[in-house]
Amino acid sequence: MSTFLQQLINGLSLGSIYALLALGYTMVYGIIKLLNFAHGDVYMLGAFFGYYTIKCLHFGFFGALISSMVFCALAGVLVEIIAYKPLLNSPRITMLITAIGVSYFLENGMTYLFTANTRNFPQVIKRVSYDLGPVQVSNVQLLIFITTIILLILLQVIVQKTKMGRAMRAMAVDPDAAALMGINVSGTIAFTFAIGSALAGAAGVLIGMYYNSIDPMMGLTPGIKAFVAAVLGGIGSIPGAAIGGIVIGFLETMFQSIGLSAYKDAAVYAVLIIILLVLPSGLFGKRTIEKV
Repeated sequence: MSTFLQQLINGLSLGSIYALLALGYTMVYGIIKLLNFAHGDVYMLGAFFGYYTIKCLHFGFFGALISSMVFCALAGVLVEIIAYKPLLNSPRITMLITAIGVSYFLENGMTYLFTANTRNFPQVIKRVSYDLGPVQVSNVQLLIFITTIILLILLQVIVQKTKMGRAMRAMAVDPDAAALMGINVSGTIAFTFAIGSALAGAAGVLIGMYYNSIDPMMGLTPGIKAFVAAVLGGIGSIPGAAIGGIVIGFLETMFQSIGLSAYKDAAVYAVLIIILLVLPSGLFGKRTIEKV
């Protein structure tokens, strides 16, 4: 039982980061029906930006977190304007291929500029563990929990209580009707990319603190797992993406705890296959009927 509780804590830490990543996937898909496979590489950019702000500019954790979120928001908008905006009226497969191309461009560009070497992320917070009966929780894990909860609350406030949030929800329901009602379609799409990319930047800094290492290819696998989390929760559903991320993180840590760490990635992809076969709309997604 103590092992299960400890892995639950570890799974919540990792799952919180997947949740932040999955939110970017699900918001962009909800607005323009694009699976942005370059999203994991924006997370990598956030980790590197946080690394250099701490190492070169001597920022603290919160300074690195906020500056990385701002940088990734700008990077996300730039990617949307250059790569996706000209293709909005193109077939979905065209945008999907473009997203994969952007992903490779970011990975190889960062490898060329900064080499493929793994870097130790500066630990600006001294790691301390707290004994809570049968489990141990570190201050870094608590920081990840608290940061994720705060960002999720802020996201919900933006989506539910602001004018831009109403525009996002309207476009998710019917983009054409939203445009006819005077909603700035281009601005709303750019704002959605900015918010999703900012969350990815925060996740990049948090994962650097958690695992103490970053590299230019670090966004590939977590990006795919975050996509699985978004599909599990219901692509287009914000609460579903958060819960899906927690489930995926818990699944990974449980496989590690029973000595099957070599199969943890396979388990995540098996979840994707099962969900697509049994419940294609995900746990919280809406079933839609398309006329043909």
